[in-house]
Amino acid sequence: MINRQAQRIFITGGASGLGRALALQYARQGARVCIGDVSPQQGAVTAAELTAAGGVGLYADCDVRRLGDLEKVRDDLLEQWGGVDIVVNNAGVAAAGAIETSSMADWEWILDINLLGVVRGCKAFTPLFKRQGSGAFVNVASMAGLMLAPIMSSYNVSKAGVIALSETLHQELRDAGISVSCVCPAFFQTNLARSMRSDIAGMQQKVGTLMKRAPISADDVARDIARAVNAGDFWVLPHAKERRMWLIKRHVPRAFDWLMHQQSRRWMNKRETRR
Repeated sequence: MINRQAQRIFITGGASGLGRALALQYARQGARVCIGDVSPQQGAVTAAELTAAGGVGLYADCDVRRLGDLEKVRDDLLEQWGGVDIVVNNAGVAAAGAIETSSMADWEWILDINLLGVVRGCKAFTPLFKRQGSGAFVNVASMAGLMLAPIMSSYNVSKAGVIALSETLHQELRDAGISVSCVCPAFFQTNLARSMRSDIAGMQQKVGTLMKRAPISADDVARDIARAVNAGDFWVLPHAKERRMWLIKRHVPRAFDWLMHQQSRRWMNKRETRR
């Protein structure tokens, strides 16, 4: 369980979306929150919001594609704050496309950010956590990594990799006093679609519409994450419907396969009709 007093938190991709919502969640509790991002202007605005909310906000230029950036943040926070309590590997992008049409450049782009970005975050901060004898990683994956819908292979693989990494580190690091939480939301109200890459006409707009219509907000997901970290829980599954589908997949795999196939056929048929 994490000590909630005077928490020191680092969040990648923290200038907007879920990262910003989680940063504000902790700032309202008086935490010191450093947001790492590649958007200095938005980052400065968010850092000011964190301070205004009752915490201490700090922005750091940080591209998760570069291990050196994450190591610099770690060293700077060690110097300024004496350590870090929670690292949220949140930065991510989206892509969609059939296996035969998705470019290798898009595959490499999404894996470098979504999967290797989390690997680099864990690699950079694990030595510090071990020296402290405590710390928590929050790795933001997705229900896409558990449900594996068609036309999303690169995104699915990147998020399934985050889940596999998180389960591995949950066992590898627990005796060192380090907890791991793996966050697997479905659609919620955020801006992920803006950076989405796809060769499918209208896909970005479709995903954006689904996110806008979602009954769960980034603030809702942030609250679930904060509760899970405080309790030391591994899984963070904010969506009730998708939780039920995941349980069906685990316990009645043939039924899940049939349901997923029917849903996929309907979706694919609609896509073919629109062409």
